[in-house]
Amino acid sequence: MTDLYQLLGVSRDASDDDIKKAYRKQAMEFHPDRNASHDAEEKFKEISEAYQVLSDPNKRAYYDRTGQVGGNGGFGGAGFQHIDLSEALNIFMRDFGGMGGLEGIFGGGRASGEMNRGQDIRVTVKLSLVEVALGAKRNIKIKTLTACENCNGSGAAKGTKPVKCGSCEGSGEVRRAARSMFGQFVQVGPCGVCRGEGTVVRTPCEVCRGEGRVKGERTVSVDIPAGIADHNYLTMRGMGATGQRGGTPGDLQVMIEIMEDERFERQGDDLLYDLPLSFSQAALGTMAMIPTPYGDEAVEVPAGSQAGTVLRLRNKGIPRLGGTGTGDLNVRLYVWTPDDLNDEQRRLFVELAQHEGDGPGRKGGFWSKLKEALGA
Repeated sequence: MTDLYQLLGVSRDASDDDIKKAYRKQAMEFHPDRNASHDAEEKFKEISEAYQVLSDPNKRAYYDRTGQVGGNGGFGGAGFQHIDLSEALNIFMRDFGGMGGLEGIFGGGRASGEMNRGQDIRVTVKLSLVEVALGAKRNIKIKTLTACENCNGSGAAKGTKPVKCGSCEGSGEVRRAARSMFGQFVQVGPCGVCRGEGTVVRTPCEVCRGEGRVKGERTVSVDIPAGIADHNYLTMRGMGATGQRGGTPGDLQVMIEIMEDERFERQGDDLLYDLPLSFSQAALGTMAMIPTPYGDEAVEVPAGSQAGTVLRLRNKGIPRLGGTGTGDLNVRLYVWTPDDLNDEQRRLFVELAQHEGDGPGRKGGFWSKLKEALGA
């Protein structure tokens, strides 16, 4: 498979803006309405496929790790998810609104479904770290615009239906011949009477007032893959607001917010857990129960463990997005020093100091100074 970065002509560390600019430049060059060469359409679809992946943080991260384009929105699978011309055009229209005034010069006005496209909706879902590790499912209730049941989304009153536009004869676009220094050409643009729909509502629906949609609620089921990162988002095509009079629905973007877990520090796909030990536990060794996203795990702390030692629990971290393995849980040891000794504890520490010797380091080191301070 051709490298997606090479397709767009950007480096692997290109910013989101760089990727967007590179795509727009090539899309303007190979847009089928501007370029009549036999391979322009295929090239336009290729760069749109590349942009669809690299403009999505989740898909780009998966591609950077594996060199492959995952299926199901980039979360698994190795096949390249080819798109057809209509979807490629939708990607371009969605992010750039078409070619501005150039559609009129080179032809190809917007389809009525795109002219009346519904709004995108963005919602935020909060996840615990355990849900990140295991994956989660959410049923999200959203307030949005839904199809009017009274007119079945047509916008026309009961007993009537939209009629063919007399201005464009139902085509949704008008053509005008014009001349320039390069010769005669045809300008094509959306019909100003029907706004590119090809039909006109003579008697509007009394419920939606001709919109074909009304305010309502919808519940959307969202499967959130294990291993997702904070501020990633999932795009659910066609799950946004309903378009006017049968127009293309918008998208639903589910933003991910991961709540802090005071037990762990996330380091990519690994987790870090700090385990406090007493002097005696560090010296003699002990068994400790360590929390993990999958339940508590018994861990043996070896005798003579030093502060800063890290014990590794394999595959007890966060799954890698796309199902390519699981990170580790690192247990970092630190020795807890009591700061409020009772008389008996103080006596025992004095006795211990008398038997410690100099310990690590040179004579006259820490333990010698401690004994001197204690008058031993």
